[in-house]
Amino acid sequence: MGKNTFKITEQEPMEETTTKPSWWQRYKAFREKHTFAQYLQRLFLKALLYFLGISVGLVIIFKFVPVWFTPTMLDRKLEALADGRDTEIYSDWEPYENISKEVALAVVASEDQLFPEHHGFDFDAMWGAFRHNFKGKKIKGASTISQQVAKNVFLWQGRSYVRKALEAYFTLLIELIWGKERILEVYLNVAEMGKMTFGVEAASLKYYGHSAKYLTRTEAAR
Repeated sequence: MGKNTFKITEQEPMEETTTKPSWWQRYKAFREKHTFAQYLQRLFLKALLYFLGISVGLVIIFKFVPVWFTPTMLDRKLEALADGRDTEIYSDWEPYENISKEVALAVVASEDQLFPEHHGFDFDAMWGAFRHNFKGKKIKGASTISQQVAKNVFLWQGRSYVRKALEAYFTLLIELIWGKERILEVYLNVAEMGKMTFGVEAASLKYYGHSAKYLTRTEAAR
C-alpha cells in the first residue's frame, strides 16, 4: 500500500475587495475637483459681471425713459387674476413739471421728511424700526422714498434678506445716477395709491376728476 503524498502549495494572497487609490489617482481626482471649483468661480464672476452691467444699464435707461410698468403692478395684476377681479391697471405717467408741487410736498412730509438730506437711507428710523420689531410688536418698516422706488421698480414684493440686500444696492445706484428730483418723479408715477391705481395722475383723475397738475394742498394731503 503506497504512501499518500500531499503536495502543499503556497496559496497566493487574496486580493482585497477595496484597493486604495494610488497617489496618481488621488492627484487626478484633486485636479478634477480643483478644475471644477475654478469653473464655478469663473461662472459666478461672469454672472456677477452680467448682473452689474444689466442693473447699471437699466438704472441709466430709466433715468431718461418713463417707467410704464413695474413688478409691483404685475404682482397686483396676478393677484386680481387669481381672485377673479378686474385686472386693469390704472396708471398714467406725467413728467415732474406736470404734477402739482403740493403733491411732492405732501409725499415728503408723510413718507420721508429727511428725503432731501439723506443718501437713500434713514439710519435712525431703521434702528428705531429694528428695536420695535425686536420686541415682537407689529412689524414696522423704515423705508425711505428712495428705497421704495428701488423696490417697486426693480424688485419683487415680500420680505427676505436677499431682497433687502438688492434693495440697498439699487437704492445706492439710483441715488448716485438719478438724483433726488428723478427719484421723486418716479415715485409720484409708480407708487400704489389705491386699488389697481398707480401714480398721482391716475389717482387724481380717479378721485378728483382732474389732472394732478391742478391738485390743491388739501387734495394732495388726502
